[in-house]
Amino acid sequence: MKTQETESKLFKGSTALMTFIPLAPIPALAAIFLLADSNTPEAPIVVGLLVGIPSLILTIFLLSGLFTLQPNMSAVLVLFGKYKGTLKTSGFWWANPFMTKIKVSHRRRNLDTDKIKVNDSRGNPIEIGSVVVWRVEDTAQATFDVEDFSDFVKIQSDAALRSLAGTYPYDVFDGDEVTLRGDTKEVSVSLQKELQERVSKAGVIVEEARLSHLAYAPEIAEAMLRRQQADAIVSARARIVEGAVGMVEMALEKLEEHNTIQLDEERKAAMVSNLLVILCSDNPVSPVVNAGTLYT
Repeated sequence: MKTQETESKLFKGSTALMTFIPLAPIPALAAIFLLADSNTPEAPIVVGLLVGIPSLILTIFLLSGLFTLQPNMSAVLVLFGKYKGTLKTSGFWWANPFMTKIKVSHRRRNLDTDKIKVNDSRGNPIEIGSVVVWRVEDTAQATFDVEDFSDFVKIQSDAALRSLAGTYPYDVFDGDEVTLRGDTKEVSVSLQKELQERVSKAGVIVEEARLSHLAYAPEIAEAMLRRQQADAIVSARARIVEGAVGMVEMALEKLEEHNTIQLDEERKAAMVSNLLVILCSDNPVSPVVNAGTLYT
């Protein structure tokens, strides 16, 4: 059952001090003056003690209701097991001494989750961790709807992180699929949204959630590294070939456009082959200069 937060107003502490302290000795003094003409000399003293001591105890008891509240703090007020509201204004206050005052901080808190080992959406074991920035918004929910809201946020952060890791792959080598490694911004938004849904019942606001650690599990890290290197080499080769073909096409078009030299199909094929070897080779190429005629 959801507890609805209500704001409470209390007496200022300075007003309570000015009210209770001057009234403390009045009952004792009144008893002494009323019995001053008694035949028993000790009567005023005895009555004064009998009245004054309880008055002093009552005053101390009333003053025990004084308390201070710092900025970004709230006091949840409970009287005999019943929620009486939340005080959110900082300062010096007085409340019914029988009231239980549970102080709750609204300050932002950082949670650095433990690195956990899970499987991504493709079944690859990975290690993942996150950092969460959160704060308490609804003090009644945080106090009464969960046992310990700090532990609740920690456990739900781990659960949300496990769920997120199983939704996306660590990385893809073809296609435009969203990945944990390549789309950190989108992944962080998804993590924050899912975590907020989980902790909203505790009156908590998640202001930021992002990945702090992401890596393949040790047992497959070496194999995945070799795969990444192979894919990188293939991708680089494809880019080089694509650029080389474009340069060859441009060279042939320029030669034909300016009518610099007329080449038959055989010579064009030889030229294309030589240019591709030069442009796509890993090592520097030593060209052979033909000082004779073009045709035999």
